[in-house]
Amino acid sequence: MKLFHRGCFTCCEILMVSIFLFACNTTQTDSDTIEKRINSILSEMSLEEKIGQTAQRGTSSRVKNGITDEIKEAVRQGKIGSFLNVMNKEDVDELQRIAIEESPHGIPLIFGRDVIHGFKTIFPIPLGLAATWNPLIVEQGSRISAVEASTYGIRWTFAPMLDIARDPRWGRIAESPGEDPYLASVMARAYIKGFQGDDLSSSTSIAACAKHFAAYGAAEGGRDYNTVIMSEQELRDVYLAPFQAAEEAGAATYMTSFNEINGVPSSGNGFLLKTVLRNEWGFDGFVVSDWNSVTEMIAHGYCTDEKDAARRAASAGLDMEMMSTSYEKYLKDLIDEGKFSVAQLDEMVRNILRVKFRLGLFDKPYMEHSHDEDMLSEQHLKAAKEGAIQSLVLLKNKDNVLPLSKSSNKIAVIGPLADAPHEQLGTWTFDGEAKDTQTPVSALRQYLGNEKVTFVPGMEFSRQTARNGFTEAIVAAKKADVVLFFGGEEAILSGEAHSRANINLPGAQEDLIMELAKTGKPVVLVIMAGRPLTLGNIINNADAILMAWHPGTMGGPAITDVLFGEASPGGRLPVTWPKSVGQIPIYYNHKNTGRPANEESFVQMDDIPVGAWQSSLGNTSHYLDLGFTPQFPFGYGLTYTSFDYKNIRLSKDSLAPGDSIEITAEITNTGNRAGTEIVQLYIRDLVGDITRPVRELKGFQRLLLQPGEKKMVNFILYPENLAFHNQAMERVTEPGKFKVWIGRNAMEGLESEFELVK
Repeated sequence: MKLFHRGCFTCCEILMVSIFLFACNTTQTDSDTIEKRINSILSEMSLEEKIGQTAQRGTSSRVKNGITDEIKEAVRQGKIGSFLNVMNKEDVDELQRIAIEESPHGIPLIFGRDVIHGFKTIFPIPLGLAATWNPLIVEQGSRISAVEASTYGIRWTFAPMLDIARDPRWGRIAESPGEDPYLASVMARAYIKGFQGDDLSSSTSIAACAKHFAAYGAAEGGRDYNTVIMSEQELRDVYLAPFQAAEEAGAATYMTSFNEINGVPSSGNGFLLKTVLRNEWGFDGFVVSDWNSVTEMIAHGYCTDEKDAARRAASAGLDMEMMSTSYEKYLKDLIDEGKFSVAQLDEMVRNILRVKFRLGLFDKPYMEHSHDEDMLSEQHLKAAKEGAIQSLVLLKNKDNVLPLSKSSNKIAVIGPLADAPHEQLGTWTFDGEAKDTQTPVSALRQYLGNEKVTFVPGMEFSRQTARNGFTEAIVAAKKADVVLFFGGEEAILSGEAHSRANINLPGAQEDLIMELAKTGKPVVLVIMAGRPLTLGNIINNADAILMAWHPGTMGGPAITDVLFGEASPGGRLPVTWPKSVGQIPIYYNHKNTGRPANEESFVQMDDIPVGAWQSSLGNTSHYLDLGFTPQFPFGYGLTYTSFDYKNIRLSKDSLAPGDSIEITAEITNTGNRAGTEIVQLYIRDLVGDITRPVRELKGFQRLLLQPGEKKMVNFILYPENLAFHNQAMERVTEPGKFKVWIGRNAMEGLESEFELVK
C-alpha cells in the first residue's frame, strides 16, 4: 500500500515526505518486539481485565470533582483502560500509579482530552486553519498543542476532525477542514505529524484520533447527529479520502461518528471498520466510539438493547467504548453465549495495547514536567498570531479602503465581538482562558494609542435584539474617520449540537450595520464566526469585509496587523460561501448535470413578465432568484496587491501510464505591495464511468512576490492523481480528455487540456 499519492510538487509534498520517513522510523524489529510483549501480556490477562481495557471512563469537560475511591478500585482491578477529561495533575499521577503498581499486570492508562486547535495557546478554529492553505502552520499548531497538553499528562487527543462539510448550517463545520478532499487530506497529514511528532513515544507527543469515521459532515439538513444517505462511490472518493490520508500518515487511533450511513450506524458499521479501515487500508491502531454512540444505536433503531449494541459494535470492529458501559456489562455474557469470541476480544485488546506501547507508556508511564515553561510561551504566541494572520480572508475591499493608514485621526470600534476574549477563542477550547486572549480593542489601542480608538460595542453580545446601544454607536461613528465593526457569532453558536437554519448575522447586528452605513463613513466588517454567514442583506453596506473565523488567543494583534497593512491577508476560503441558505448544499466540485447553468441561459425572476406564457425559461439548473453562482467561490480571497496569470503551458498533450505531465504558468505581482498568492491547480475529467465533477483541486502553491516580481509555478500530475472509483467500486484511471486550470480560485483560471492515453 502506498504511503501517499504522488501529486503536485509543493510544500505539501515536502511535508508528505517527512511523514513517510517518520512512518518508516519504526523498524520491523521494534514491531516484532512489541507484538511479543503484547502476546505475553494477553496470555496472562483474565477475561475481566481484557474487557477493562476496552472501557474509557471520565467526566464532562466542566466537571472538576476529584476521582472517587470507586474509580480507583476499578483501576486497581484492571477494569479501566483509558480516561478522558481528568485535568488535575495529582489525579492523573495517582491513577497512573495505581494502574502501574497495583493492577494485576501493570498496564498503563491513556489520558485523553479534546485538544482541537490549541491547549492553552489557542490557534484559529480548524476551518480557519484550513483557510491558511498552509500545512506547515497546521503542523506547527498541532505540535504546540501537543507540547502544552502533555504537561498535564494528556497523551491522546480526539483530533483531527476530518469530516468533509458542504453545509454551513452544520455547527461542526467549524471543526472541519472544509469541503475539498485534496485540501483536507493535506491538512490531515499535517495534523498527524504535528500531534504525534517524529517519535510517538516522546513525552511531548500525543496520539492523534482521526474523527468522525465517517461522513458525519453529510448529515441531512446540516442537523447534527443526523442521517447520511450516499453512494459508496461518493463516500470513497470524497468523504473517506482525508481519513485514508490520516492512516497513511500514521494516525494512532480513529473515532466513529454519531451518524448512520445508509441505515447502519458508524459504531456498528463493519464495512467501515473492518472492510475499509482494517482490510483495505491496513490500520493496526485502535478505534474508539464517540461519547455514548454505542448505546445510541438503540435510538437509531439498529439495536434492541445495550447487550445487542455491545455485540454489534464489538463484532463490527470497535475496540474501545467511550463513556457508555455496554462492553463492561455484556461482553462476558456474549462470550459465554457464543455470540462473541475470546479471539475477537483479544484482537480488540491487542490493538489498544499496541498504541500504549507505541506511546512509550509501558516504559515511561508518568508525565514529565521538563517542558512546563512552554505554556503560552513567546514562541507559541508568535506562532498563534502568524496562524491567525494567514487564516484571515479578505472578501471585499471597495475602493481599496484597506489597508488603513496609521495616521487616521479617529477609529470607531463597534460590535459585540470587538472585545470578547472568550468568544474569539471559538468552539472546543476547554483549556484556553479569556485572560490570556488579546482582543481587537486591546490590540488597536496598543497599536494606535488610546486617544485614536473609541470603543462603543453597540450590542452586548451577538444574539442581542435590543437596540438600546445603537445611538451611542452611531454618535461614535459620525465622529470617526472609519468604522470597524466586529460582528459574527459567539463561540457557543457553532460546534457540536449548534446547527443553525438561518445563518445571517444573529441578533440586531444587520440593523446596526445598516444604521452605521447611513453615516457615510467607511465601514469595515470583521466577521468572527465558526461558519460562512449569509451576507446578502448587508453586503452592500460594508466597504470591506474580512473573515477572521474565531481566530484564537492572538486574534486581536493578527487582525490589527492586517487592517493596517503590517501584514497582508493571505487566507483563501476552504468552503464555498452561499448567498442564501436556499443554495445549500453548495460546493465547487459539483456535477455538471444534463443542463448546466450559464450566464446566457440564466433568467432572473424579476425579468419574467407578469402573466408570461408557461415555459421552462432558460432550461438549465439554477434558482430564479439567486442564479447558480455562490457569494464567494471555494479558494477565493483578496490581497492588498494584484496578480497577473499568463502563459499556461503543458509539457506534453498526452499522459501515459507510468508517465507524468508538467503544467506551468507565469504569476506576476502587478501591484505596489508585496503579497502572497495561493496558486491553485484544478482538473476536469470530461467523461467517466461515473460522471466526474466540473472541477477538482489537485495542487496548490503559496507564492510570496514583491511588487513587479514574476515567478513560474509548476505542478506535476501523474495518472494516479486522476483516479476515481467506477461503478464496480474499482479505483481506476480511464483514458480520455481532461481540462486543466491554473487559477486563483475554483471559478477562475488559465485553461488548457490534455489526454490520458492507454
